[in-house]
Amino acid sequence: MPFTIVRQDITHMQVDAIVNAANTELLMGGGVCGAIFNAAGAAQLQAACNKLSPIETGKAAVTPGFNLPAKFIIHAAGPVYSRWHKKKSEELLRSAYTESLKLALENNCESIAFPLISSGIYGYPKDEALKVAVSAIKDFLNDHDMDVYLAVFDKSSFNVSKKLLGDVKSYIDQKYADAHHQERRRLLDTESKAIYREQNPPTFSALMPAAAPKRLDDMLMEMDVPFNITLLSLIDKKGKTDAEVYKKANISRKLFSKIRTGNGYMPSKRTILALAIALELSLRETDDLLERAGYALSHSQKFDVIVEYFIINKIYDIFEINQVLFTYDQPLLGGN
Repeated sequence: MPFTIVRQDITHMQVDAIVNAANTELLMGGGVCGAIFNAAGAAQLQAACNKLSPIETGKAAVTPGFNLPAKFIIHAAGPVYSRWHKKKSEELLRSAYTESLKLALENNCESIAFPLISSGIYGYPKDEALKVAVSAIKDFLNDHDMDVYLAVFDKSSFNVSKKLLGDVKSYIDQKYADAHHQERRRLLDTESKAIYREQNPPTFSALMPAAAPKRLDDMLMEMDVPFNITLLSLIDKKGKTDAEVYKKANISRKLFSKIRTGNGYMPSKRTILALAIALELSLRETDDLLERAGYALSHSQKFDVIVEYFIINKIYDIFEINQVLFTYDQPLLGGN
């Protein structure tokens, strides 16, 4: 998956590079920095860092990973937060992410894991640090293919807008049914009409001439068209390119190519929902796309209710959705 959030110890991650939230002197510190030094081998890592130091705030340097599973450690010097110079702090923090990603690219890395830089003793507010991290990573992934992870230890390091969480919670409370009190899934319009016709047979006066022919778009949606053909039709209908869709859906080009080709392959439900978000589909269009792959949204699944909330409210930022899903310990949208 191009960008995902994980609750994991960064020193154990099987990626090409991990990022150390470093100081400009590249000296062993505490917290995540200390853990990385200890796991890599403090003496040998410090010796390698001494050859590269000092670096400027907002810049990055690379060393071998030594005893870590990762091939490389990229040392990014984030800023000490200043409330009086917020714009400068943001520029330097964004630069720390961007410079790290550039170094990963130069070293042919296909995957990289970040901590939430500057959000510890450097005092950057966690919610603002998260916004900068997500924005910088998104911009990079618009032009490059790489699996990027944001590793956090716990939810306390991961703040999402309290208003958004409140709105989502209210929607979950309204819609979510537990295992003992499951609500029936909302009927599609076609299902509702079929039930109505069964319960209300037409009278003679209702036998009127046939209605005007349906539009081609409506006919395509009702036909038994394979999932991948439906997806490609929707991409054309929405005026988007393949690249726009798979990047916005947070899936790799390789996975999208597999979906596009078809050949019996069917993506997971969360991948299909990610594509629906990327295409900015309505709830009815999302239902139809899921149905063609044998899936459906259910109010007995918290994951489904959360995604439905964003679709109904026309919030189509997959990274924002994933932040809320992560907060609720749900799987994230994207490719697998």
